[in-house]
Amino acid sequence: MLNTTKEIDNGVLIVTLEGSLDTLTSPGFDKDLEEILPTVKGLTLDFEKLEYISSAGLRTLLAAQQYMEDNNYPNVKVLHLNANIREVFELTGFDEMLDIE
Repeated sequence: MLNTTKEIDNGVLIVTLEGSLDTLTSPGFDKDLEEILPTVKGLTLDFEKLEYISSAGLRTLLAAQQYMEDNNYPNVKVLHLNANIREVFELTGFDEMLDIE
């Protein structure tokens, strides 16, 4: 299950994710991003309550980052990674592709 809270601040979409971003939940989140990204100039993801991310979730992040690059916007910013998700990011190189805080 994935719960998201979205807000826009100064043209930046801030999404707080809670639960799991996986094979079951990433298609819906991907669709949400596809609809809203054309209306913003930045994307920040708060992972404080995200417990798990799968390869499907990583694909969603990759697509969002590619969209930002294609439109000359700043990299996707990710906040509050837990140790397990940070390890996944480090193993896959996402820690170098995205702005991690």
